[in-house]
Order: sequence, then structure tokens, then C-alpha cells
Amino acid sequence: ATVLWPADSASPEAWLAAQPVEELKAQFDNDGYAVVRGVLTPSEVALLGELYDRLLNGSIDASSHRHDLGNTQTVQNAKFKENICQIMWPSLFVHGLADPCPARQRLRLLARALLGPDMDFDFDMMLAKPPQSNTPTPWHADAAYWLDMPDKRAVSCWLAVDATWLDNGCMWFGPGSHRRPLLPHRSAAAGTHVLTCDGSEADGVPCELQPGDCTLHSGQTLHYSRGNTSDCWRRGYVMNFRPLAMVEFERQRNYDHGQAGLGKIFGAGQAHAADGADAVA
Repeated sequence: ATVLWPADSASPEAWLAAQPVEELKAQFDNDGYAVVRGVLTPSEVALLGELYDRLLNGSIDASSHRHDLGNTQTVQNAKFKENICQIMWPSLFVHGLADPCPARQRLRLLARALLGPDMDFDFDMMLAKPPQSNTPTPWHADAAYWLDMPDKRAVSCWLAVDATWLDNGCMWFGPGSHRRPLLPHRSAAAGTHVLTCDGSEADGVPCELQPGDCTLHSGQTLHYSRGNTSDCWRRGYVMNFRPLAMVEFERQRNYDHGQAGLGKIFGAGQAHAADGADAVA
């Protein structure tokens, strides 16, 4: 499959020049997350939505990298294949979802502006909560799924393909949680790789987005999302950036966030996806 982005898409440099970078950096440093508006234009979002449709209906076969992030629920969604569909490394299946993808190019430059010029792409994933699936993603910090790396700089970018609000499962963040020690994590349910920790909406802030908007959060920032109780889809595209030396650190230890497929992880019965299916929300 191939995606052809609009010829008149703004260059990454022009897009970054229009962003309030200092404000975003201050919020990210202080709170552990930030909200960026208008990462993609409506026409660019529409193309991304079309890719989602093809991946979800199977016309683009990503079954080797697809699973149910909502398998913490004892009741399986009767209408859709998963309670929460997660596809690791969708850029493996769609030519153009890597460079020259406008979102990847723009957010990589923003990651460098926020965290340093050595920030580079690590992995991507697609997440989709179907209508009325009502399956929350529990409180967690992404770093609980990752190797303990000497350089912990990282930013996960959650790009909205649909409008997200409270009822369909917008992201919640725990402001300042990235400055505290990583909380102990445990399996969210027996037999699942999904992790959780102690968190509460009382200590969190919801971030409602329009299509094309994006949240940024660090690997240590606590976050979660409610289940989708609306009649609309809630689809998000996630890209993670970290120092290139740390990407190489991971790969040298055979840690690829599921790039080689999820079979080796789930087939081995690991308690959680220590080198694969990272939960975001």
C-alpha cells in the first residue's frame, strides 16, 4: 500500500517555525506533556483516516503486528475484532507512512527542538477504540514497558485522526508525574501483557483534541484513557522519538517494539511485551 501526501503540504521547517516552541517546551518540561494543534491539515488527516479504514478492515494485512490492547476485559467486543485495536509498526505496511510522512517529519523536528538535536524516530503504532467498546486503557507510564536506558529522553506523540473527548476516550495525563520515581507496575489482568499502576482521574487532566492535533508525553508521564462510550471511532496514530544512540542501544539488545512481529512475544507467554507491544492509550 502507498499513501501520496498532498503536493502543497507545508515543509517541516515552515510548520515548526509557526509553532510556539518555547511554550511547548516549558509545558513539556514542567508537566511531562504538551498539546500541539494542527500537526496535520484536514486533507492530510483524511488520507490517514483512509489508511486506518484499510488496516482495520484487513485490506492491508497487518495481522502479524495486530492484537487487542483491550484484552484486559473479560467480555470481547461482539461487533468488532478487538476491544482496542493496536497495530505496531504500521509504517512497515504502508509506503509513505515513514518519510515523507508530514507528521513524522514535523514531529521529529519538534522532538529535536524540545529534547535535543539527536532525537530520532524509534517506532510507530496505530490505536483504535471502536464505538461503544467501553474499554479503558489503564493508568501507566510507557517506560514501564521499555528497557532501562542510560538516556531516558523520549517523547511519544499521540496524533488524533478523529475528534477525541471524554466520552470516546481522550488522553488523560498526570501533570508532574514524570518528575517522580516510576511507580510500580503490575499486570492489568491475568494472562495479559497490559500493565497498570496506581493513578486517578482526580490527579489527571483530560486533553480533548480535534483531528490533526497531537499530545506529547515523556516515557515517565502517567497517562490513561476512558473507554469509548460514544457512537464514534476514536483513532490515534502514535510515533515515538528518542536519541539515536538509544535506538541503537535497544536494537543491539534485540529490542524492537514488535518490529519483527508479535508472535515471538505472545507465543512465548511473556507477562508483558518486554520488547514489543507498548501500551500508550
